[in-house]
Amino acid sequence: MTESTKAGPVTRTTRDLAKAATSGWLGTAMEFMDFQLYSLAAAIVFNELFFPDVSPAIGLIAAMATYGVGYVARLAGAIYFGRMGDRIGRKRVLYLTILLMGASTTLIGALPTYAQIGILAPILLVALRLVQGFGAGAEIAGATVMLAEYAPVRRRGLIASLVSLGTNSGTLAASALWAFLLAVLSDEQLLSWGWRLPFLLSFVLMIFAVWLRRSLKESPVFEERADVVDGRALRRAEVEGSSALEAGLQQRKGKAFFLALGLRFGQAGNSGLVQTFLVGYIASTLLIDRSVPTDAIMYGSLLGFATVPILGLLGDRFGRRPMYIGLSVLTAVLAFPLLLLITSGNTVALVIGMILALNIGVLGLFSLESVTMAELFGARTRFTQLALAKEIGGILATAIGPVVAATLTAVTGSWWPIAAMLVAYSLITLVATVLSPETRGRDLVALEDAA
Repeated sequence: MTESTKAGPVTRTTRDLAKAATSGWLGTAMEFMDFQLYSLAAAIVFNELFFPDVSPAIGLIAAMATYGVGYVARLAGAIYFGRMGDRIGRKRVLYLTILLMGASTTLIGALPTYAQIGILAPILLVALRLVQGFGAGAEIAGATVMLAEYAPVRRRGLIASLVSLGTNSGTLAASALWAFLLAVLSDEQLLSWGWRLPFLLSFVLMIFAVWLRRSLKESPVFEERADVVDGRALRRAEVEGSSALEAGLQQRKGKAFFLALGLRFGQAGNSGLVQTFLVGYIASTLLIDRSVPTDAIMYGSLLGFATVPILGLLGDRFGRRPMYIGLSVLTAVLAFPLLLLITSGNTVALVIGMILALNIGVLGLFSLESVTMAELFGARTRFTQLALAKEIGGILATAIGPVVAATLTAVTGSWWPIAAMLVAYSLITLVATVLSPETRGRDLVALEDAA
């Protein structure tokens, strides 16, 4: 048994906070830019480049499946890097994840296609997607933990929402790049070389993010933890019997994790449907020009720069639960009307429907998720549990959802399964919210979970 002593609260300057916020925003922006580049490519061109010998419907399903396989690797990354982050600190993990994500994304842009090397092309695509996912599995969780643990208590929701702004920035950058390419390149140019440019350009962002994180200071909460000595968490055998650590060690884990998983379902599932599946569905099934849905995602992401911080502020002012309940109910109620707009055949109605679906059902929930999930968990296992909740939710909802939606819409010949899935995801989050405690203002140094 080891009793650890601490000199007192660890302080960070405003400059340290700004650097942590920029690092968290940039890393998450890079993660989501990488994944949105891939998801849009999967929806728009990968079926032709890597799966050309099948029907358009089967090609879309295959492309969505390669998109989804990255989430399996994300789970492995969440376990590996999550445990590392709880044991040796958040900073080192965030440095490694940015390197893995950036290198694999850049290499996707250099891949030969099916026409050049045959079946080896989709195999290499899946391999790089797995490496990309392994690094990304802990990136957003690490950035979320870092920002929540850096932030002043009364502004924790607002500052932690910068992670969501990072996702929004990445989505916007990827959507803008694809919108630009679709506007200026012919189909022949796009399929021959244009699709490579967004992936290759991500290398520049990776270099800047790596440089920034080299000088980032460790999370003050990690350094204040009673079980951390000389920058490393003590093993269970070393701390058993310590009165200072008794609550964190003896609490039975599980309830907070499943509540967090439920909170994750709404945002993750809605994101996979709105930001990934609908783009391909609109182009391949509704036969509307593919620039229309990518433009809609871009406009929705721009509006998200207001949506995300506003929800963060409202969560700080009124609590996490009331805002979660309101957004979940609103998404479920509007699911069918929004899909009617999106599938109406009217371009303006389609764009409005996708903008509203993105901001209410995806970005609004993500703003709240960034802080609430961090507050649900105790400091000793926060990184690991948060990463696992995010990635398991991602596999069950974001990764599998587009494949299920593609299959159901092909079988039924209708859009209604998409709306039904939006309702189901939102109701799962609503139930989890009702069962969760209010976490606003919780002491993040506490080792035990909030539930």
